[in-house]
Amino acid sequence: MNTVFKTTALSQALLLALVAPVAFAAPAEPATPATPAAAVDAAPEPKQLDTVVVQAEIAYRNRTPDIAPVLSYDLEYFQRFEPNTVGDMVKRLPGVAFVGSDIMEYDGVQLRGLGGGYTQVLINGKKVPGAGDDRSFWVDRIPAEMVDRIEILRNNSANRSGDAVAGAINIILRDAYEFDGGYLRVGVNRWDDGEVNPTLGAVASGEALGGRILGGINVQDRYRGKLKRSDRYSDPSMQELVSWEDQEEVKDGRDYSGNVSYTVDVGETGRFSVDGFYVKTDREVTEVSFEEEYDDGETITADVPGFSTVDQQNWGVGAEYRFDMAGGTTELDLDYARFEDKSMESEEAHARVDGEWDESEAERLDIDASDAETSFKVAHKRSLGAAQMEFGIDYRTKKREIDHTYYEFAAENEGDAVVYELDTAVGSLIEETRIDPYLMFSGDLGVMAWEAGLRYETTDSDIESSQDGDAIRVSKDYNELLPSLHLKWDLTDADRISLSLAKSVKRPNFNELIPALLDGEYGDNDYIGNPHLDPETANGLDLGYERRLGKRGVVGINFFYRDIKDLIELVNTGEPSDEMIGTWEDLVEDGEYATIEEAMAAEPADSWVFTSANVGDGKVYGVEVDISTPLSAFGMDNTGVFMNYAYVKSDVDDFMGSRRFNGQARSAFNVGFIQDLPTLDASFGVSYRKQGDAYERIVGEEVTISYGDDLEAFVEKRFGNNLSLRLTAANLLDASKDEVFHKFDTIDDQLARDYDEFELETEEAGPSYQLVMRWAF
Repeated sequence: MNTVFKTTALSQALLLALVAPVAFAAPAEPATPATPAAAVDAAPEPKQLDTVVVQAEIAYRNRTPDIAPVLSYDLEYFQRFEPNTVGDMVKRLPGVAFVGSDIMEYDGVQLRGLGGGYTQVLINGKKVPGAGDDRSFWVDRIPAEMVDRIEILRNNSANRSGDAVAGAINIILRDAYEFDGGYLRVGVNRWDDGEVNPTLGAVASGEALGGRILGGINVQDRYRGKLKRSDRYSDPSMQELVSWEDQEEVKDGRDYSGNVSYTVDVGETGRFSVDGFYVKTDREVTEVSFEEEYDDGETITADVPGFSTVDQQNWGVGAEYRFDMAGGTTELDLDYARFEDKSMESEEAHARVDGEWDESEAERLDIDASDAETSFKVAHKRSLGAAQMEFGIDYRTKKREIDHTYYEFAAENEGDAVVYELDTAVGSLIEETRIDPYLMFSGDLGVMAWEAGLRYETTDSDIESSQDGDAIRVSKDYNELLPSLHLKWDLTDADRISLSLAKSVKRPNFNELIPALLDGEYGDNDYIGNPHLDPETANGLDLGYERRLGKRGVVGINFFYRDIKDLIELVNTGEPSDEMIGTWEDLVEDGEYATIEEAMAAEPADSWVFTSANVGDGKVYGVEVDISTPLSAFGMDNTGVFMNYAYVKSDVDDFMGSRRFNGQARSAFNVGFIQDLPTLDASFGVSYRKQGDAYERIVGEEVTISYGDDLEAFVEKRFGNNLSLRLTAANLLDASKDEVFHKFDTIDDQLARDYDEFELETEEAGPSYQLVMRWAF
């Protein structure tokens, strides 16, 4: 009831701010009217798609007029390296890292090196559900051909959801109003192991049904073959090899995607638009592993085949209507987005001791997940003298339902067929309702432009968990007031300084909320989720300088700082683990002790039940530099260079003391060039990427993750104004992903550095090549 009252009261106050100037203002001169909705975008003609297909000039980063700090990159900025997915695109952008992704895959994007849950991914400025338990969206699910441009929103504004501690990546899909014409993209990929896969895409746009309509389809085979090697030792001295493993993995699948956009002008000032997208991933993952272990003079070998299927769908549809009203512009948005996952993971292990069969075991996990979000937004913009005011309310409901069903098998004799039996079933349902009113003002004082706003986010959530028939349901509500302030000084026509201050929020990961007990989740320690978690909040600062270089170039430097409160970390509940309780019960049953209490006193617990809790504060800070410019100053108008570098640091305290944020890459560096050869209607270019090491420390395990250098190149030949042919090559340095694991059974062992295992793991995938033809029509 308090939440409803607060929301209603704030909404009334904002509504009064909207209506009062109309009812009571009596200016001496008529107020400057707001720009009519239809006139906002009426000036530019639709971009001809043949200029997208066959580029006459090198494309550079856009310098946007936004007051809030925004970096904008058109598809043409990336296109000559022929990215297949949004992940292939954003990996080239300032401050972007991918930690945890397999080699040559770019799915869970991270800004400022922070985990995916700290980075907000938007499609057309709107939130979409994704696969990640940390509320992240895997950007490799969206093909590059659907994209008009990508924006990095470095800090929050009041008219956007505040879930963006590290910032937001806004994927703008192609819009019917922006493009005209059509083209066809046909290509083939060749991988290091000789596999060849096709890719096909088509986009068309034009006038229809009284307005403009755009449609696009894309079908591409997704393939990745890699080799993995693991060597495991008793400790970091590496004097005793405990076991080793060789693995071959093949991911083979196909992505189907499409998008549609329809826009029509209504009356003199109105505009109505509908857009939608659909992405389906079908994939099979096959693993063939051989392990060898040495134990008390015995050699244990095992064949470990694995097989998984991935069946995921993302789709969304939205409608927007803008029209002039009461001296301003009103906008109504209605959106629905859904994610579905019906996947399976399985693994078998057939072990032999000194050549003789010992055992065969198997495990399987079936995943049935859905995540649906419905949102409605009403907003109004109007002039208030020298300032502009925007008022709005966002309403959003979310329903995320996941069922995990575990099966197991143990053979009695060698060669027994695998027949799975149910082990356990865990289900969860999370429902959230948000009502977020906001108020924002902006103005331009000539040299300086400003924007200030308040957003009040209210969240009502219900969490339900069931494990083998036992259900728990918990409710949790919380509210956050998120202020923001952005200043932009145009010192000269070329020089700009920006200052941004904003508060943001990170809601708990879904798996952190589910009160289901997971045995042995961290070494010998168990884990249970905490549905009473509060969100993390962050006060953020961005201070940047940007300079225009000639007509097309731009260079910028940005300093950022985030002061994060109510960090969510693992804590010990003080309850012994199920394995520890079982040990005590066995001791009593064997007659060594008369009661459980005696066993507990004689054999103190060394493994526990852990949970997540809001434990304290942390900070993240760093610097980002980027440059995108032709070398006109050296008389090389047809040479374009690109470079960006981000260095990040952070500090957080956990059960062992101070460390960086888990999974935060220390740096991200990109550099490259494109050389256009106008007389030959050709061009070529090279791109180099290096990502710094990342470190993670949790109960029972510490790991350092490193990625090798990534080198890409392309050569292009254009034929007239309608046809181009490009050959691209990726991973030319045969980069590897290398991980170093320090593993412990208990937290006492971890503190004492008493190792269970020390492991070195590396994986490689080899270079790949792509030949693509684009034909405009």
